[in-house]
Parts: sequence; C-alpha cells; structure tokens
Amino acid sequence: MAVYEHDVLVIGAGLAGMRAAIQAQQMGADVAMISKVHPVRSHSNAAQGGVNGPGLGEDGGPWEEHAYETTKASDYLGDQDAITILSQEGGREVLQMEHWGVVFSRKPDGTMAVRRFGGMGKARTFFVGAITGQAMLHVLYEQLMKPSIFQAMRSYEEWFVTSLIMDEGQCRGAVAMNIRTGELHAITAKATIVCTGGLGRVYEPSTNALICTGDGIAQAYRVGAPIMDMEMVQIHPTTLKGTGVLITEGARGEGAYLLNKDGERFMSKYAPNLMELASRDVVSRAEQTEIDEGRGVDGCVYLDMRHLGEDLIKERLEEIWEIARDLVNIDISKELLPILPGVHYIMGGIKTDVDGLTAVRGLYSAGEAACVSVHGANRVGANSLLDTIVFGRRAAEHAVPWLRSQTFKPVPESVVEKDRSMIQEILNRPKSDDRVARIRHDMGVSMSANVGLFRTPERLEKQLDHLKEIRARYEKVGVEDKGKVFNTDLLFHIELGYMIDCAEMITKSAIERKESRGAHTRLDFPNRDDENWLKHIVLTKQADGSEKMSYLPVTITEWQPQERKY
Repeated sequence: MAVYEHDVLVIGAGLAGMRAAIQAQQMGADVAMISKVHPVRSHSNAAQGGVNGPGLGEDGGPWEEHAYETTKASDYLGDQDAITILSQEGGREVLQMEHWGVVFSRKPDGTMAVRRFGGMGKARTFFVGAITGQAMLHVLYEQLMKPSIFQAMRSYEEWFVTSLIMDEGQCRGAVAMNIRTGELHAITAKATIVCTGGLGRVYEPSTNALICTGDGIAQAYRVGAPIMDMEMVQIHPTTLKGTGVLITEGARGEGAYLLNKDGERFMSKYAPNLMELASRDVVSRAEQTEIDEGRGVDGCVYLDMRHLGEDLIKERLEEIWEIARDLVNIDISKELLPILPGVHYIMGGIKTDVDGLTAVRGLYSAGEAACVSVHGANRVGANSLLDTIVFGRRAAEHAVPWLRSQTFKPVPESVVEKDRSMIQEILNRPKSDDRVARIRHDMGVSMSANVGLFRTPERLEKQLDHLKEIRARYEKVGVEDKGKVFNTDLLFHIELGYMIDCAEMITKSAIERKESRGAHTRLDFPNRDDENWLKHIVLTKQADGSEKMSYLPVTITEWQPQERKY
C-alpha cells in the first residue's frame, strides 16, 4: 500500500472540483485532485445552455433581481444567505472565466450575448452556443495544465474513491483504487473537498452521464455527514424522446415554443406571463398534465423551433441541431421535436455552510454533490454552473487557512484493508443469473415510476419496499470480471451500493414531506404548506449505523414566502 500526503484532496474534477483545486493551489496549498474519469470527461461537459451572470451588463439587471428570482424559483426553500452570496459573487466568477479564456457568444457590437432562462424576468444568461459547460470545463483544465499549477499539483486521473478516511471524528482523506492497476492506496489530506457531482443515474432514463452515481453523497453519508433536501429531484422539461438526452433550456430562451397535439401553445394555461420560460417544475408538470389528459403524442409534447430559422439555430443551437439530426433524424429548422420531462438534477446533497464546510471536521463539499441550499426545491436554469464556480472557490478559500493549523497523522493499514476485504468478497462471489446492470436498470425504472414527477403515498411506500429487494439482490450478486486491470464490472458494482443509499434517502425524504413544493409534488397533499413544511429535511447516519431524520429552518433574510405566479 502506498500512502500519499497532501494539504488538500479534491474528489471530483468537474467545474466545482477544478475551481476548488485552482484556488487552493493559488493560495499555496499542496493540492491533489482525484477523478474516476479524465477531468474533461466530467459531467459538467453536459451543461448546454449557459451560466447566469447576475449584475453584469445593463440588460441583466442588478444582482438583487437574480437573488429574488432564484429564491422565488426555489419555492422559498432556498437559504437566502447562500443565494445572496451566489448572486453577489457570481458575476465576478463569470468574468473570471471569460478572462481565463472562455469565448462566450457575442452580440454584433462585440459584447457578450445573453439569453433568458426559465424563471428569470430578464436575459442574464451568458453562453457559448449550446456547449457552455464543455467550454468552461476545458478552460479550467487548461489553467490546471499551466506549469505554475501542473508542476505543483498531483492529479490522480482514473482513480476511484472507495471510502473516506476518518480518524477521531475528522476526515483525513480517502481510500482510492488506481483503476489501471486495481491497487488500493490511501491518499491523506488535512482537508478533503467532495465535488463528485450528482446522482441522476439512480433514475432511468436520465439526462446524466453514466458516471453520475451519487458516490460522494453516499460516502459522506456513511461517515456521518448530514444529507439535506434529498426529495428535491429536478425533472427537466425537455429531454429527447427515446434517449433521455437533454435539450437545452437555451432553445426556449431563444424563443422556441411548446405545443400539444393540437398545435396549441399550452403554457398559456399554466404560466400566462412567462409561458415556456416559467420555472422548470411548473413547465414539467404542465407538459405531463397535457400528456396525461390526452393532448400529447406518444407520451410526448413538441418543441417547435422552426420559426427561429436555420441561421440562428446553427449559430446558437448547433449542438441541438446535431443531436436531433443524429439521434432521431429530425431537422429542427423544419420539423417538430418530440420531448418529455426527464430526471436531470438533485437540489439536495451533502449539507454545507456557505463556505462549503460540512458537519464533519476536515470535510468540505461543493457543486451538485453539495447542498448549500441555493436551489431549494427547484433550481433555476443556468444557476448550476454558477453554483460550481462560486462555491468551489469558496470551499478552497475556507479550507486552506483552516488546514494551516492541522498536522498529518499516520494512517493505519486497516483503513485500506477494510476496503480491500470488501472488494475481495465481491470478487469471490459465485456467478449467478442476476447482473449488476440488471439491478441498476430495475432500480432506475422503478424510481422514475414511483418517485418521479407526481408522487403518491402508495407509490412511495411501494418503492421503499422495492429498494429492500434491490439491496438484497445487490448483496448477493457477483461480477463476471475477476481481474484487476480496468475492472469496470467491479466499479459498477461498488457504484450501485452508493446509488441504493441515495435512492433510499430520496424515497424516505419524499415520504416525510407531506406537501407539494417545487420539484416535489404529492398528489395527496397538492398545496404548499409553509406553516408545517417551510423547513429542510436532514438525514444523518449515526455511529451505531442507525439513521436519524431531523429538520433545519430555512434561512430567510429578505423575501417572505408568497404564492408563485409566472
């Protein structure tokens, strides 16, 4: 066993992870970044439509407007102290990305172009065509490759974290597998920042990459970090029929319409002011209602971009044009695109403060894995990228000064031996008719059916029972590949354990919240209930292995809850 020592260990190399790593290195820390895929394959790649730039430009309005609209879209479950920070500091971070080299789309006069996203009263979303996340991710990776950073930072690429190292109540790094060799090692750190992204693959279908399996959320849960707002799973209004592939909200930001089978722009019935640019939860429910009431087509509605014209589409939505052409043989400049709501994002995650600090000493988190609660019950489009760069930076800014007072402690062999024994037990299991892939698929389909857009107590309880069966199958199933080198069969097996943890937390929290708020719609409790449920649901694993459910108040600083109207 090799033991590696660093000041800061960043787990995950998407936008939040790379932004944290850059900041920590610039502050003089010895930084390591670990990722189970090459950094530029991180799921931040998939963000298409843009990043909000509150307070930038005369068109976007002051940051206070962005903060209010974010709070309103969150259905007042977002913590307003965190939202204020996001809005106040977000514009600066967007400009930093531009200065580092992100070539944002431009207006004819050369200034940065903006488009309008759902829930926003003004156009304040900056974009790079329909590849904004990819452009930002590659630019941050370029920053990491600069000699001044690259030579001073260790990047463990294609390493897989199997557990966090705990000692006397403090996180001291992680146990990780070098995927290329199959060997386990301890990577110790004074501060650990979890930036592992979301858990979308707990559901099927999903807009998320196959790597989005909730690893960091489950690992933090297992060492006692509180997990918050897990019932708040965002359903995106526009995913491509038959594929689960995301169709960016930027299409509606550019003026695309939603039509039912009769050619009606049905959003006039649900959000007469903002129409297609109402918040995502409102639009998703409207679409599903049209489908359920017989006004859809083969379980879908249509996205109409024909009136935008081929030139604008290829200039600003070229990736969407290519996706439609390549996957379903549709020319969106001439034909309607069949779309439907699909699982997209988790608003919940590891509970942190505004500096990324969790309740576990030495453990931080940022990005989609974290719940600083800027998104509350429903995330505004283009706020996810903003969240990663603002709070990725802030986590590092807090962690580096704190770790100066910490010292390294020897890591016992047992921290690795435990994981090695777990892996060997899986490898030793006999072959059976069941398969990890089959279990993952069965769980994902059932989560979509029972803990999806519309929830009932019967479906939720049914899913909780089903997850018990899923876990029992998981604890018996083996792997076909018994080798060490790039054993993806084994990795998928370990990931499935994390996914089951996350699925159980989502379902239990959804059972507990007896109201409808944002992305959480209970058909038996159709109204928002501020008197009883203006609070966060928190799940914590106790030292004895039991689970504690508790509540935290929502931080309200400026805007009192009121009825949401779009």
